[in-house]
Amino acid sequence: MYLLDTNVCVQYLRGKNLLIRQRLASHPTQDVSLCSVVLSELYIGVLRSAKPIKNRADVDCFVAPFASLAFDDSAADLCAGIRHYLERLGTPIGPYDLQIAAIALAHKCTLVTHNVAEFSRVPGLLLQDWETP
Repeated sequence: MYLLDTNVCVQYLRGKNLLIRQRLASHPTQDVSLCSVVLSELYIGVLRSAKPIKNRADVDCFVAPFASLAFDDSAADLCAGIRHYLERLGTPIGPYDLQIAAIALAHKCTLVTHNVAEFSRVPGLLLQDWETP
């Protein structure tokens, strides 16, 4: 099971990275998910864009086939542990990335992201970068 990070969705929607399109097409829809945090980030991007109506339609079309995983109590517990651990090391990550990582861990997903440098600090989180060969 894969969980797409926001940056992967944005690159897909912009159509500038054929590798992402190919890799996404190579997996059954039921093996790929999004999460509520990623959806929120995509919707913020839509509202900030020059073409919010068109971009919202594009986002809605893109996300429709995928399950969306919620930031639930299990993810909240994991998120707190990750944050505490990284803060003690002096290597914190952003609050949304904490939530995305926790959701991936809670659902035993591999996180698909181009932001490997940040997410690689999260213990136990499986990562793949679909933007690079």
